[in-house]
Amino acid sequence: MKELAIIQSKLKAPKGQKNTFGGYKYRSCEDILEAVKPLLRETLCTLTLNDEVVLMGDRFYIKATATISNTENEVATTTAFAREEETKKGMDASQITGAASSYARKYALCGLFAIDDGKDADSLNNSPAYTERNNDSDYLAMAKQEIDAATEVRTLTGIYNNYTNLQANRRFVEMLTRKRKLLENK
Repeated sequence: MKELAIIQSKLKAPKGQKNTFGGYKYRSCEDILEAVKPLLRETLCTLTLNDEVVLMGDRFYIKATATISNTENEVATTTAFAREEETKKGMDASQITGAASSYARKYALCGLFAIDDGKDADSLNNSPAYTERNNDSDYLAMAKQEIDAATEVRTLTGIYNNYTNLQANRRFVEMLTRKRKLLENK
């Protein structure tokens, strides 16, 4: 699909949001959509985003699918997952689902439009106190399942970004590194 290549080369999606706690900038799903709409119009393409709730183990994930199609009905699709938190202070259940949807959609869009978001952690707190308090074995076990099932390196990036509370965990990083080497040597 030649239009997708054009959009990928022209798309500028700056990090328009700021995490005041961590003091860094990040881009949201909305930032990407705002930047891509003029290019979709220019190339006569249509972008759709769909969500599906998926049960993996005993946790619910939002599976977001980003699909672009052109006037010749050529289609390109990517998916990304985000796990719903069981609880999040100050949020009701619908807000938790909405946050997971937005996060999954953002990474589906990043995959589709070749946006490198590896250093972008929109709600990350990597302080040792936070990671020690939240690195429970349940998260590590779920992450291991996803890492073992990964078939592409970019999937590993998504897994890394989805498990912000494990990013300082040595075992988590080692599992990702091992799998990345396996995938790159195939």
